[in-house]
Amino acid sequence: MRIIPVIDLKNGHVVHAQQGNRDFYRPLRSPLSQSSAIEAVIEAFLRLYPFTVFYLADLDAITRSGHHHDLIGTVLKAYPEVTFWVDGGFNLLPEQYVRFDNFLPVIGSESLRNSDLASLSGLNGKFILSLDFSGNQLLGAGDIFVNHKLWPATVIIMTLGQIGTDRGPDFDRLAAYRQRFGEKDFVAAGGIRNKQDLTHLQQTGIHHALIASALHSGAITASDIEALN
Repeated sequence: MRIIPVIDLKNGHVVHAQQGNRDFYRPLRSPLSQSSAIEAVIEAFLRLYPFTVFYLADLDAITRSGHHHDLIGTVLKAYPEVTFWVDGGFNLLPEQYVRFDNFLPVIGSESLRNSDLASLSGLNGKFILSLDFSGNQLLGAGDIFVNHKLWPATVIIMTLGQIGTDRGPDFDRLAAYRQRFGEKDFVAAGGIRNKQDLTHLQQTGIHHALIASALHSGAITASDIEALN
């Protein structure tokens, strides 16, 4: 099981994400990190465990209310040994990050229109796709959910309503995608509470998980991560 820590950036701070209600996200304070500065949060995660992949969401860019291009560029340069999956509301390859070998774009369905999909084939699968859901609603370009030929090898199943909650992952949806598209590596995102959830995901055939709250609270520990590897 690969655990991928999540960092959500808003207005220059790492914020605590809850249920996709981005207007109400506040700067992070947690037992793991008392600072909401991105460098402090990364260092706190790395003290917990030697993670090699992080997921970084530029919420200002996703909501078209600004961006953190310079800050993210600084982070990419400062941590060359860490791969960053970056969701910046992209609908094509972002020129500002392509010079970094440790950058991999996340392209979320909520940031796409159906007219954008033709450009995805030009990326040759060198991106992470996030299929974004709000309850049973498909967010963004509906065609990407059914045009499986455009999917890269790794696909995030992002259930926004479960983020930052104790509801547990969207096991049924993850299992359905895993059963139908067994050749893909699916990533669970939203609601993961503890080691038991991760074990359940493994048994479902899901071997990647995006996690923030359970790491910050200590509900998932370094020994839990070791035991699952």
